[in-house]
Formats: sequence, C-alpha cells, structure tokens
Amino acid sequence: MGNKAASSRSPPSPAPPRTNSGERGLAGDGMDRWTGVLQVPLSRGGPPFRIAASLVLSPAKTLAVPCANAILFTGDRVRGSGEPAIDRLSDAAYLARLLAGKLAGEANAWVVDAACFAGSFAVYRELVPSVDAVGDPKRYDPTGFPAATGVTNILAHCVREIQTMIMKSTMKGSAGNQDPTTSLFSYCPSKTLILGFSKGGVVVNQVVTELACLASESTKISVDVPRSSPPRFTRNLLVPVSASEFLSSVSEFHYVDVGLNRAGAYITDHAVIKEIANYVLHASKNLRFVLHGTPRQWSDPNRSWIQMEKEIMMRLLQDEAQRCEGRVVLSEKRYFDGKPRSLLMHFEILEVMDVG
Repeated sequence: MGNKAASSRSPPSPAPPRTNSGERGLAGDGMDRWTGVLQVPLSRGGPPFRIAASLVLSPAKTLAVPCANAILFTGDRVRGSGEPAIDRLSDAAYLARLLAGKLAGEANAWVVDAACFAGSFAVYRELVPSVDAVGDPKRYDPTGFPAATGVTNILAHCVREIQTMIMKSTMKGSAGNQDPTTSLFSYCPSKTLILGFSKGGVVVNQVVTELACLASESTKISVDVPRSSPPRFTRNLLVPVSASEFLSSVSEFHYVDVGLNRAGAYITDHAVIKEIANYVLHASKNLRFVLHGTPRQWSDPNRSWIQMEKEIMMRLLQDEAQRCEGRVVLSEKRYFDGKPRSLLMHFEILEVMDVG
C-alpha cells in the first residue's frame, strides 16, 4: 500500500525566503502572493507564536479569498547540525513558500512554530493543554476545543495585520481605495488542510480529537472565537472565525514523519476514529488522512511504538472507511526507503512530500 518517493530524489536548490512583500507564486502558478512572518500571542502577556504565511493576492493587491488554507505545525528545534538543508528546512518563512508551491489553485499556506520551547523541545501547550513540560501529550482532551479556538484566533489575527499592512502600502494607488469585498460575490467556503511535522503532529491529533467531539451527537458546540468586531473581509471569507466553523472546514489531515519520545504520535483510540466516520457519513463529505514517513521514524528500533501506533491508526481508518462507504480516504506515503536512518531525511521529507 501507499506511494514511495524515489530515494535518490534531490531536494530543490535553496532560495532565501522573502518577508513582508509581494512575490510571484511558486511552481509557475502565475499568482501574486504576500509572504511574511508575524508574531501572534493568543492572550495578553502570553508567549507569541511565530507565524509564516504565503497568501494569495487579488488583482487589486488585497488578500484574495482562497480555495484552501493549508496549516503546517512544525516540530522541535535543531541547532548546530552542520547541515545547511536542516537549517533551511527549519525556517518557517522558507517552509511557507515551499508549502505554497505544493498546493493546487489559489491556496494560502501557513506555517506555525510552537509558542514555547523547553530547550529544543516544542511545547504546544496553548493548543494542546495536556502536554507535559517537554511537549509530549499525556492525552488528547477536546474539552473547550483549545486547538480549534487557538488556531482560529491565530488566523484571524494574522489576516487583520496582513491586510492592514497591504492596504497601507497601496494607499497611494487605486487598489488601496478599493473595497476588499467587491470581488467576493462568487465565494464558496474554503477548505482547511492540517499538516503536522514531527512534534507538530500532536496538534493534528488534537484537532482530530476535537472534530470527533464535534461529531458526537451528545455534544453541543457553543464555543466561538473571542474577538472584537473583526473586519467584514475576514468573516466567513478568508479564514474560519469560530471553532466549529474551523473544524467543519477541515478536509485533510497530513502526518509528516511524526514521532515522539513516548506514546501519542498517532491516534489509536477507536472511539475517536469511529466518531470521525460517523461525522463524514452524517455530513456527506469526504475526509482525507495521509501518513507520510521515513525510516527515521517508521524504522527506529529504539522507538518501535511509533510504527506500532501508525499501523493501529491505519487499521482503524481502513475499517471505518469500509463502514462509511469510502468517505474516509487514507493513504500511506513512504520516502527514502532503503536509505540509512538520518536526521537529514527527517527534514528533507518536507521538500519531497507529495500532498496531492
């Protein structure tokens, strides 16, 4: 099963990230983009998330309504590796441009670094409250929908700041005076793709758990993102503005060489996967799961639980896919098979991974 990326494939030549400026789209898509980096705290006095974004611009040079928002959560920091490729692939701005080039159509790419680090360990406590001091999950608890609420806050805050920057920079031109909603009459709701790389997979698991909770018949959702009158061009147009809207918009989950130093890298709770299947049946929609991996994680003899958890999740998804008439779509993609395990391949999967 699954697709195998060619082990000999060379990563693309590096290109320095450009921030806070418009730039041509990647992969020859011919679109203009705004690419930059922002610091976004979720609470007053709280630690800021570092967010890199590559967003589609309209012909009027305002933010365009995307067909999809792809959000990648990164993992632990690696310093002093001596590998230029690892340094490059640890840079959120570079990853935002790289991810944008892998997306079809007018899609936005977001890359989220953890707000806190314990040494080199990423700690996503604001989105996954149950993590321990080094960011490993004790469990996945959907109570209060912390990931959905937090991510929605992050996106709305970033859109407001970016749109303000763009409008200020174009104030002297005709585009600066144009109502950003004038070209939105054909709007249809955007899809959301959730990707977690390495430790970032804990956020993917939290979102999956929250979506399963949303789907439960006994759960009533009353969680909305706290906000103070966001501009109308953010409401239901560029990004979701409530926890339930965000969860309902998710169409794909990508696990990108995830792994932990303890259990919890993949969802192995049958009840969660069953509720996901119930959700797609009830909503008459498809939900895609893609598990991307390298020997670094899937063939580590010292962390055999990673492979075991992956196999359990695949089996649960396969069983539920049959029950829900294939509305749960899953695939496993292997990269660098046959190569010796290395930290380099763990990062290079970000360049060679196929999200299509």
